[in-house]
Amino acid sequence: MPLALRDLQAAFAAHLLGADRAELAVEVVGDAIPAAARLRVYRHHVFQSLGAALAATFPTVQALVGEAFFRGLARAFIGSSPPAQPVLAEYGAAFPAFIAGHDAVRGLPYLADVARLDWALNLAFQAPVDGRLAAADLAAVPADRLPGLRLALVPGAALVNSAYPLDRIWAASQPGAPAGTVDLDGQVHLLVLRQPDDSAFVSLSVAEAAFVAAIAGGLSLEAAAQAAGPADPGFDLSASFARLLGLGAFAAAQ
Repeated sequence: MPLALRDLQAAFAAHLLGADRAELAVEVVGDAIPAAARLRVYRHHVFQSLGAALAATFPTVQALVGEAFFRGLARAFIGSSPPAQPVLAEYGAAFPAFIAGHDAVRGLPYLADVARLDWALNLAFQAPVDGRLAAADLAAVPADRLPGLRLALVPGAALVNSAYPLDRIWAASQPGAPAGTVDLDGQVHLLVLRQPDDSAFVSLSVAEAAFVAAIAGGLSLEAAAQAAGPADPGFDLSASFARLLGLGAFAAAQ
C-alpha cells in the first residue's frame, strides 16, 4: 500500500539524514538506476550541497581543521540539525554551539569562538549598508539631551567576545598568510560590522566593549558610559563615541 503523503514526506526526510527507509524503494520509480541507488545519490547530493554552504559560511573554521575534517564535521551537524528554511546563507546558526559540544574538536577550544566570528561576519554581510548615524545627525540634538540619548547598533552589528585572540587566528587563516603558529594568549572584544563591499571586524578595548554591549541593551549614552566605568575608570566617552560613530556602528534615528 502506498504511503500517505505525510508519512512519505517523513520517511523521505529521515532517509536524507541517513536513516535508510526500505519502504521508500517502492515509492520511487527506477530505470537504469535502481530506486535504492537513486535515493542514495539524492542523499549524497543533499549532504554535499549543505556541506558546501557551511564551508562558505565558516571559511575560517574550515581553514583551521582542513577540508576533509570539515566535511565530516559538517555531515554530523547536518544529520543533527537540518535546515529549517530554504535560504542556505541563513543556515548554520547552531554550528558554533555544535562545535563547542563535539568531542572531536575538544583539542581546539577556540574553534567554537572562531565559528561565532564566522557566523557574525556572515550575518553582517547580509545586512544593509545604509541607514547609519552620522555626526551631522547629532548637530540638531541639544547638548543637555545627549546624555539621555538612546541609540541602536546598525543592522548586522555583533559583539564577539572571546578568551582567545580571534583576530590573530583569523588573520593567520587567510589565504596567503605566512605560515607559523599563533600565540593563543590574550582575550579579544571584536565588533563586527557591514562594510560597503564586505563585512569586517574591529578590536575594542574592554571598556568600549562594555559600552557597546550597554548600547545594544537599550541603555542611554550616560548609562552606557557608567557601565564601561568598572572596566576602565579612565574611559573616555567622547573619544570612544567618536571612533564608533566614524566606524558607522550606530543606526540612524527612525
